[in-house]
Amino acid sequence: MTTPMSLILHIETATDICSIGLSRGSQLLSIHNAAAGYQHAAQITLLIQRCLEESGASLAELDAVALSSGPGSYTSLRVGGATAKGICYSLDKPLIVVDTLQSLALASLKQEREEALYYPMIDARRMEVYTAGFDAANEQIEAPKAIIVDELTFSEQWRAGHRIVLSGNGAEKCRSVLSGKDIVYSPVACSAAHLLPLALIAYEKEQFEDVAYYSPFYLKPPNITKPRPRLK
Repeated sequence: MTTPMSLILHIETATDICSIGLSRGSQLLSIHNAAAGYQHAAQITLLIQRCLEESGASLAELDAVALSSGPGSYTSLRVGGATAKGICYSLDKPLIVVDTLQSLALASLKQEREEALYYPMIDARRMEVYTAGFDAANEQIEAPKAIIVDELTFSEQWRAGHRIVLSGNGAEKCRSVLSGKDIVYSPVACSAAHLLPLALIAYEKEQFEDVAYYSPFYLKPPNITKPRPRLK
């Protein structure tokens, strides 16, 4: 498999911003993000078309589609998953899934270059975030979980002498609660560009998903509330 020349479409919809990228080998050819939040259903096909036109490519030329698998927004992940599966199924293209949290951790590792523990965070509700732990080699050391950020968050890691690097759109929740702690706040947020390194590795190893049975990693069920009864 000629990985250096592989043409891969990258779809990132785990958070409020829909992000689409196109790469050939290790080069990012084009990337476009929705201008407003939670516009995935309305914008995703337009952003894909914009990336293809900008790069002079077509869907038929794709070697694979890479998808950010979650955790994250339930509805947004469903839109991304349905779009990726539709392209792969109709054009018989392989589907690659990239762990959203690992891609964030790797991007912040490349930017910060700290010998530390990396905890990417996806905003959930109120003071809750989805997170996982990664070491300075981007190896997962803690499985994905939903946590409520409080003053004891990361206390064990600090007692063990570790420095903490936070990234993602949930990291800001820690500023007020964990003020004065040894934390590096990386500005890295979810982007289709961050899927590229891990997608290339998966492509080279032919680690593809079964398109028919793939489902995003929601981690938690959607927060569905019952409508209030109408007043008579």
